[in-house]
Formats: sequence, C-alpha cells, structure tokens
Amino acid sequence: MKLLLKKGRLLDPEQKIDGIFDLLLVDGKITEFKPEIGTAADQIIEAKGLIVVPGFIDLHVHLREPGFEHKETIITGSRAGARGGFTTLCCMPNTKPVADRPEILKLIQEKADQGKAAVKILPIAAVSKGQQSLELTPMAELKAAGAVAFSDDGQPVSNSALMKEAMVRAAKLGTLVIDHCEEKTLSKNGVINEGRVSKALNLAGIPAAAEEIMVARDILLARDNGLQIHLAHLSSRGSIELLAWAKAKNIPVSAEVTPHHLLLTEEQLLSRDPVYKVNPPLRTEEDLQALRKALKEGLIEIIATDHAPHSEQEKNLGLERAPFGINGLETAVPAILDKLVRTGQLPLERLVEALSSAPARILKLENKGKIKIGAEADLTLLNLKATTTFSRETFQSKSLNTPFLNCQFQGAVAMTIVSGRVAYPFVENN
Repeated sequence: MKLLLKKGRLLDPEQKIDGIFDLLLVDGKITEFKPEIGTAADQIIEAKGLIVVPGFIDLHVHLREPGFEHKETIITGSRAGARGGFTTLCCMPNTKPVADRPEILKLIQEKADQGKAAVKILPIAAVSKGQQSLELTPMAELKAAGAVAFSDDGQPVSNSALMKEAMVRAAKLGTLVIDHCEEKTLSKNGVINEGRVSKALNLAGIPAAAEEIMVARDILLARDNGLQIHLAHLSSRGSIELLAWAKAKNIPVSAEVTPHHLLLTEEQLLSRDPVYKVNPPLRTEEDLQALRKALKEGLIEIIATDHAPHSEQEKNLGLERAPFGINGLETAVPAILDKLVRTGQLPLERLVEALSSAPARILKLENKGKIKIGAEADLTLLNLKATTTFSRETFQSKSLNTPFLNCQFQGAVAMTIVSGRVAYPFVENN
C-alpha cells in the first residue's frame, strides 16, 4: 500500500522539519519525503495548503469499555479520536471490571482489533488492585499483556508506600506511573473549585490544596528515589509552582494539562450547567493563565484530553449529582487552534510537540510521534483556515457532554492517517 501526500507543509519541531514536501508512505511506514516525489502510488492526496504533522497521541482517555458501554465504546471512542486528529489513544483502567488483570487488557485489545478501531488503542493498567490503594497489580504481567503505563486515574494512589513501590516496579519494567493527584479527605463531597463561585452557589468546594499536596508528595518520592513520575491533569497555579521547583532540581517529573483547563474557568459554573463539572475542577483565571504560560514554555510538556464521556441522563442530574467529566477527543484540537494558536498565545510548534513527540517520549513509543524515515505512518493534517462546528448529527462520540456543542472554531482537522491509511474523513464499508 503506497500513499503519497503532495505539497503539504511538513511540520515536526522535534525533528526540525518545516517546509513544503511530498511525503511517501509505504506499508504503514514513512519511507521518503523530499520536495518532489514522482513515484506511482495507490492513493495520492493533494495536501497543498495543509499542515502535515506527526499523528497526535492522547495519553489520557476514558473509553469506558468494558462495563460502561452506555457512555462510550472502544469503537465509538476511536472514531471520535480519528475525527479529532488523534492516531493513538491510551485508555485509562477505571472500567468495570478495572483493568487490573492481563485478561482485561487482552479483552480491550481484542475489541479494538475485532471492531476495527479507527485508531490505535494502547491500554494503561491499574496501579492497585481494584484501584483500592491496598495491593499492587501484577505489573510485569500487565506490561507483558500490552500496558504502556500504570495509573489509578479516577482515584489517587493514597497509600504513599504503595506509590513508591509502584514507581520502583514501573522503572524496572521500563515504564512509568501516571498519578491522579487528589487528597481525598480534602476534596470529599466537593462539587466545584473552592472559592468565590462555590460560595456564591453555596456548594461544597474542592480546594487547590487537594491537588497540590499530592503533587508535592509525588515530586518528593521522585526526588528521593530517582524515579520518574507523570502528573495527570494539573489545574492550579500552586501545582505549576511545585512543578517548576522540581524541574529546577532536575527531578524526573513530567506533567499534562487538559484543553478544558486551558480554555475554561470556574466562572462558567455560575450557570449551574453540569457540563462544566470536572475533576480536578475548573479553577480561576489566575490558574488558567499559569497553565497556559507553563504549556507555552514547556514546563508542562503534554496536552491530554482526559476524554470523559457520560450519558445525557447522567449529566442532566444537576450540578451536585452529575458525574465529573467533559467529552474532549473531537473538540480539543479545533478549540485550541482557534482560542490559543490563532490568537498568538500558543505557538503552533508547541501544540504539535505537546500532542505528538512529547507523549511519545514520555511513554517510550519509539516509532511514534515523529516524521522520520522508518517511523510509523501516523499523521495528522491540519487546515488553519477552515472552520469546525460540532453538532449532535456530526459528533462521533456516543456521548455529548461537551460545552462546545454548536460552537464554531477557526481551525480544523482535515485528515487523520493511521498506519498509512486514511482513518478520517470516514469512508464507510471500506
């Protein structure tokens, strides 16, 4: 299978590529790129006016299957990912049953393969059995079964000794732990960020300290033991200050931020619309600006959607009873292109790094996230001049819990290529 992209602007900041090239993909690999390639191909795509970047990798998604298929399935989530420009999705283990045994990981992979998932699905396994912070999972067996990392996301690893041992074992396996930073005794019963808006609405708040205490703990464990840790979905200025301190001390810590924490604040909750209810919660404008600055400067390396689909029935239970979470796979790239890249607040190059080479590097995915001869032919094509509108009719996810429904953004995913084949736009029955 030969696919030839003609005259696109190839952009890969890590490989120091930025120019107009033809790009040849053969049997799922990048084989050649130069100003003019005259070879015959099975499919030729005119990419003039488009930006061709390494395929986006989302290292933090909730695909819900097994156990919560009414919210999302591996197949519907993969289609949402393809439409959003993602070529690889790393799915979190808070399923039912929890992905804490090799057979659950094999089930996830079988469902992806048999259902012909639109993108690549890589499972993240649980740190503790049942996500209970009492006993470690069989981490070596899970790694052998395909786990690319370990996390109890949705729940923190509250037992610090267990967390340390998990980090030790993950390091021996050549992988890492991704931690959900939340001190549950502080966040318990909280609905939104603790502050002016929670007081105005008379709602229990979730203080920034609930996140920051666990960020500090993980940084200290990494420092004292020389072990890598990745901090999920940071949301507060205090967490950024702790991260900056850790980086200055050369502590092996990395971090991610979500699109919704970059684009929204607690002020949206004054509407009492549960679509804005997330964990960690949307915080203040000051927090948002700190997150944007940290991302722009590379202090936060990665953008991850924390795609958390829920049914309309669940999200319509009201602010206090509705589950936490925003649906993010389809909306992330167009929204950031419009609100941050177009306005000059985030360089396009930084966006590309944060969605491709950075997650590939953190997860040690050697042949992903780069435009390089021999690398996997996973690519995302962007059109900065086109517009994107999300509607019920066009949404690919099974769930609609996004604040961006019916919004229009300047910037679009023009095409998603996975293993040298076009995954989006969709061609049914192909």
